[in-house]
Amino acid sequence: MMQHYSNPMSRGVTTQWMLMELGAEHEPVVVDFQAGETRTADYLAMNPMGKVPMLVDDGVVVTEVAAICTYLADKFANKNMAPPLNSNQRGKYYRYLFFPGTTLEPMFTARQLGLEDDSSDSTGWGDYDRCLASIEAMTPASDWVLGDSFSAADVVFGGTLDFAVKFGWLIEPSAKVSDYIARLKARPAYRASHDESWH
Repeated sequence: MMQHYSNPMSRGVTTQWMLMELGAEHEPVVVDFQAGETRTADYLAMNPMGKVPMLVDDGVVVTEVAAICTYLADKFANKNMAPPLNSNQRGKYYRYLFFPGTTLEPMFTARQLGLEDDSSDSTGWGDYDRCLASIEAMTPASDWVLGDSFSAADVVFGGTLDFAVKFGWLIEPSAKVSDYIARLKARPAYRASHDESWH
């Protein structure tokens, strides 16, 4: 059985959400990072970054939210949480999966730390205004990222926007972003995974 190492106060709620959307059998392993449980020798041997979430599937270790969700969507292909490999939607799907980790998360961190870079073209994530414009352009006005098919891209992209709004990283989310997040929050698997009783 897969083990999902996480904590309900971490981004592991996103990968827990993905597991619940799939109905995937797994063992939830709650890790107390504040008590140093992610810095033990055993944990660091599996994940040298000492972070959660982490998925262990028959000895295969998968870390990083987008990687875990992508892995799970492909493992449980019959659940249709990813477009088929030969689908022309696959490129869009990947874009939404990896945009949050490569662009939005660094931008949020820089904003939180009060960092300013005059050479925004040389930074991987660009600048705040372009990130906000991209969020607005990429957020679906109705349904989901891939139209009427909910996918792992919604879990990762939408989950990141949900975090950003919850913690005030997006000061004034637009009506389109707010409506998209509301649709996500209405999903039973979202509600179950974001309830601390899941562990």
